[in-house]
Amino acid sequence: MGVVNVTPDSFSDGGAYLQPAAAVAAGWRMLDEGAAIVDIGGESTRPGSEGVSLDEELRRVVPVLEGLHGAPVSIDTAKAEVARRALELGAEFVNDVTALRADPALAEVVAASGAYLCLMHMQGEPRTMQLRPTYDDVASEVAGFLDERLHFAIDAGVAEDRICLDPGIGFGKTVEQNFELVRRLDVLTSLGRPVLLGFSRKSSLGRILGDPAATTGPLPASVAVAVAAYERGATILRVHDVREHVEALAVAAAVAG
Repeated sequence: MGVVNVTPDSFSDGGAYLQPAAAVAAGWRMLDEGAAIVDIGGESTRPGSEGVSLDEELRRVVPVLEGLHGAPVSIDTAKAEVARRALELGAEFVNDVTALRADPALAEVVAASGAYLCLMHMQGEPRTMQLRPTYDDVASEVAGFLDERLHFAIDAGVAEDRICLDPGIGFGKTVEQNFELVRRLDVLTSLGRPVLLGFSRKSSLGRILGDPAATTGPLPASVAVAVAAYERGATILRVHDVREHVEALAVAAAVAG
């Protein structure tokens, strides 16, 4: 899954794709490089970020969705109306970092459309989630939350075989907790749904390499953790640097046989 943030303030590529033409070109390039789907987002959810209005989010993403018409596209949103418009424009996947908690109408939109859905774990909300994340057992608690949200989505009419789960790397977790989630990915895969992992460029990668003030992580570290996640059962890797990840994962798959 290639990442195209149509925002001025995303943690890694904020502003790079704010202009629709740049975002559309990036989306097609990622597909050419081997992405199976491109995730379009118009609202940053980096630590400390503030939300944007419905009108502003639509203003950002609609021209990009129009420019990527016919391509496999995901919409990264927690707003039902943004999801509805994106699905009308051809998106086939809704990626909700709130796991259907922010907008009660989103579950109905997804269920009615037959779209795929990703439910993500987040402790707190983006503005405050990294202030003091606390768990007794991070893997078990994240799995318990995702299991509850999975059943909520199914009860709301979303087909179970259309749902994947995301542990929410960096969304209310310490560096150590992020790596523990990858190490113990079997706790999440045991829920029986595909696991999506988004560790690409995240600050934990820079910090584990010795920079306590890192705000992003380098490409080699992103590739390494993607391969580790794949080997532990992750199905979808959400990444910024598509070609490098595709090549690394192709080799990892060849080794796995």
